Amino acid sequence: MGIFSQLKEKMAKPSEEDFVEEPHEEYVELSTDEEIETSSKMIVRPFTLDYFEDIKPIVDAMRTGNTIALINIRPLKEKDISELKRAVEKLRKTCDALEGEIAGFTENLIIATPAKAKIHKVKKVQAKPEMNINNNEVSF
Repeated sequence: MGIFSQLKEKMAKPSEEDFVEEPHEEYVELSTDEEIETSSKMIVRPFTLDYFEDIKPIVDAMRTGNTIALINIRPLKEKDISELKRAVEKLRKTCDALEGEIAGFTENLIIATPAKAKIHKVKKVQAKPEMNINNNEVSF
């Protein structure tokens, strides 16, 4: 048999023998609904920023997508305000990339959430100025 006839034979229609599959003894294990629910729960984790390097575990936890981070910034704020600004900027960029949110909770606490959770932000209402009327004079 020549090379061309062997090539022609190989390129001809495949026979059923080529498609017969042997039964596989392997199986795929599927997770149960209970396991899925456990992994989709949100976790609220407290963190403390003592140094700029402390931002890495916070960012890593945020990337899991199920961590709400409560971050105490007071220690770093008292040490080095420029390092605090760098850390907050890195956290803000991470939240933006993950479509999450970040907000100041108190003077020393920041909250950062993944895309699944939203922060309810209330605008501060300014107090109305009082009117003082003294001898045809109006002041605010």
